[in-house]
Amino acid sequence: MTASRDPNRLLDRAGVSGNPDRDQHFLVDDRVLDRLPTHLDDDADRSHVLEVGGGTGALTDRLLATSDRVTVVERDPDLAAFLRREFDAGIEAGRLTVIDGDALEVDLPEDVTASVSNLPYGVSSEITFRLLPLGIPTVLMFQREFAERMAAEPGTSEYGRLSVSASHYADVEVVEPVPPTAFSPPPAVDSAVVRTTPRDPDYEVDDEAFFLRFVKAVFTQRRKTLRNAVRNTAHISGIDDPDAVVAAADETIMSKRAGDLRPDEFAELAGLAAEHGGGVEGG
Repeated sequence: MTASRDPNRLLDRAGVSGNPDRDQHFLVDDRVLDRLPTHLDDDADRSHVLEVGGGTGALTDRLLATSDRVTVVERDPDLAAFLRREFDAGIEAGRLTVIDGDALEVDLPEDVTASVSNLPYGVSSEITFRLLPLGIPTVLMFQREFAERMAAEPGTSEYGRLSVSASHYADVEVVEPVPPTAFSPPPAVDSAVVRTTPRDPDYEVDDEAFFLRFVKAVFTQRRKTLRNAVRNTAHISGIDDPDAVVAAADETIMSKRAGDLRPDEFAELAGLAAEHGGGVEGG
């Protein structure tokens, strides 16, 4: 099967033109749209693909051409109704489901096998961290700065909480830059496509919620040494006795800054914090 719908004609049929004030930018570049499904790994399971933010269905059309089943979540009720009209044949055939609602609130299908989505940038972080714990491969469009931070390596200026948290769930790779001209209306920023491939981390954490909260806390003081960052952010991490954590940790680690610590070193430090810091039960 091949995609057959022109993205600009879809906009015309839907009677919409995009609204930057509502974080609404429609992807209209045929070449980018055609490539998005191909960024999934060759061995990825395409039997049930989730699309967050269906818009007028330009990407939905491509996903129906390359997947067995597609579920689309669309928060704009008018666009959700348009998708049901435009793709009524796919719905009748049982190959398309349109969920009307906010992707952060609706129940997602339990049997989705991958996600390919052009995310609304204003909530891209929240949606990403709803998708990553599902353990499915994803191809997601982001603001380019966000994409580069998500895939950043330790010791780089882009490396931060987002990098550590994303890499906890998956291998992360920026696979394609996308210019503003690929959208209607063009956003004020460059975009990029990110591929995530789920995998287990090469370290263990006893309390995932605390690990992620601890990473978030120390990165709020990324210019400080970890010795000071742990002490200064106990109100965020929930540690009762940060001095005990500092005393228990290796001096070499405590002398580093958050941006220089590998994810496995964060896991080790979070484990010490949970063991010696107290007050972290309940995540």
